[in-house]
Amino acid sequence: MRRIVNSTYVTLDGVIQNLEQWPSLGGFTDEGNKAQIELIERCDAVLMGRHTYDSFAPVWSSRSGDRLGDRMNAITKYVVSTTLTEPTWHHTTVIDHDPIASIRDLKQQAGADIVQYGFGRLTHALMAEGLLDELRLWMHPFFVGTGTPGDLLHRTGSSGRFEHVDSHTLKNGIVILTYQAAVS
Repeated sequence: MRRIVNSTYVTLDGVIQNLEQWPSLGGFTDEGNKAQIELIERCDAVLMGRHTYDSFAPVWSSRSGDRLGDRMNAITKYVVSTTLTEPTWHHTTVIDHDPIASIRDLKQQAGADIVQYGFGRLTHALMAEGLLDELRLWMHPFFVGTGTPGDLLHRTGSSGRFEHVDSHTLKNGIVILTYQAAVS
């Protein structure tokens, strides 16, 4: 069975939105890119909600000539949305009805892991249904001090239990924390 691995950037105060407003840590580093490439190359699909799609598509579709950009553009992408009807990013399929059943079916198909970017309603629904297998939090070493409840990792009513399996500290201070869903 395929696994779903969520990869999310988060600050010390739990903010996950508006990365463009976060303090700079010197941009994307070779070390961080290597970790991202290792993840995306062990996957054969990307899963995301509409908000993440809208922020990823224009950036990644215009990028080519490097391993990460080329992989993001070549890989199969699934977007959960009831409003996106004609995706412009190559190799994108819209899941527009019963996303939990559709994702459960995707997990049952033969293939490699599925990486899920973003941490919104879709991730919380996956956790509630026991479909999220691994959580990879890229903990950025600062507080941004702003944000609404919708900008935070935590959402009221969310719950999930995970077990720590790995930590890796990048030279710029970001700590990649990896957790697997706890088996009940």
